[in-house]
Amino acid sequence: MAALLWLLTPALASAQLSPGERLPVRSLTLGNGMRLVILPRSGAPTVSFVVQYGVGGVNERLGTTGIAHLLEHMLFKGTTTVGTRNVDAELALFPGMDAAHDSLVRARSSGDSATVRRLDQLIGELEDSARVFVEANEFDRILTRAGAQGLNATTTNGSTIYFVELPSNRTELWFALEADRLLNPVFREYYSERDVVTEERRMRVETSPGGVLYEAHLAAAFTMHPYGVPVVGYMADLEVLSRSDVETYYRRFYGPNNAVVAIVGDIDPDRVERWARDYLGPIPGGETPDAVTAVEPKQLGERRVVVEWDAEPALRIGWHVPAGVHDDAPALAILTSLLTGGRTSRLHRRLVIEDQIAGGVFSSLGPGSRYPQLLQIDTSPLAPHTTEELERAIYEEIARLASDGPAPNELERVRNQIAAGSIRRMQSHLGLAFQLAESVSLFGDWTETFRFSAQLRAVTADDVQRMARLYLTQQNRTVATLVKKDGS
Repeated sequence: MAALLWLLTPALASAQLSPGERLPVRSLTLGNGMRLVILPRSGAPTVSFVVQYGVGGVNERLGTTGIAHLLEHMLFKGTTTVGTRNVDAELALFPGMDAAHDSLVRARSSGDSATVRRLDQLIGELEDSARVFVEANEFDRILTRAGAQGLNATTTNGSTIYFVELPSNRTELWFALEADRLLNPVFREYYSERDVVTEERRMRVETSPGGVLYEAHLAAAFTMHPYGVPVVGYMADLEVLSRSDVETYYRRFYGPNNAVVAIVGDIDPDRVERWARDYLGPIPGGETPDAVTAVEPKQLGERRVVVEWDAEPALRIGWHVPAGVHDDAPALAILTSLLTGGRTSRLHRRLVIEDQIAGGVFSSLGPGSRYPQLLQIDTSPLAPHTTEELERAIYEEIARLASDGPAPNELERVRNQIAAGSIRRMQSHLGLAFQLAESVSLFGDWTETFRFSAQLRAVTADDVQRMARLYLTQQNRTVATLVKKDGS
């Protein structure tokens, strides 16, 4: 009997696996610590690549905020062989513009505006001289000529992620280019690109009422944890970050030991593994970022922040909840979907359809998953209604959910949404690559992304009710409102 059970156990375990967990994923860890997940799939002759570095906004300190996002931009500038006509002549101009920048920072701190203008002009002239030797956007052009689609990157609180899709017969090209980018980046056109990033901050935050409200809300909610600091960085830090600051940060923390690579598509996994070892294996590892030890203290009372702006009113509410790896994470995700997931969700039905006091309402868990986060609700009143009316209605619906729990048909609706989403995300090479990379980065196991779907389907009405009672309390919430500057 014992022998029979031993023989049956693997079969039973396999039968209990979800379709996602049964995917023929090959996991590989190179000698330098780089982790790869390789998934061959039939169908379109394409392959998707996602490279996720475990370095993001939470790893920065005041004085260096925005450095990861700036690096995201710089790693498209090419290498010692890509993007240059004469790398030696180009590099020879870097020390002069870097020295001018250091002098500019000192002149700005002393209020010497005339010297600031002169040095700023000098840096521009030196960059123009270096640009003579630059093949602009060559990295992008090489991939585009090879049939690439969706070449891009993004920076989050926890990661910096680069991604692209290519025809399958260009797979080795990706390995050659990525190894070169890892090993030999050149931070050319640095100061003009830094200006692009500062302009991005102006547009998305400083001249955007929604951006200002979002930043003020996070800063009020997180007084200790770096989740309260914007990923794009503070302007005062961006304006003084030098090329050497950024390059040193890259050399320290963007090594292969901090990277997860997901490769999904029409590939031969043996050949992909060989290319990974040949191209990426020899690259030396870097440092591991210091652990984020800051812990947000328990909130002891409601916090409120008001932003005055010449814009229509808006409202953001956030409650502190555990990290995405916590046991409560599945029930919190279901609670969020019950509140705003679709036209029949609680808050959409109440605010938009029945009371008609808002044009829309949205909720999310963030700004990151690795550490305790916020369950956030974002909405704006329809004139002549007010943010106070929205707040009352939101709290009433939450109180009902905490008191009575969700109805069976509500939970079934969310479960159906999850099932449909699980099917859709299995259809895209790039979508699967993102999931696999994030699962390995966050959990150390590519199958967790599919187990989480099963955990979501197992959430009960009692679980949801407990989440609402435990976390969505007045004491635990932070409220940010945008009001018209004239006070009306």
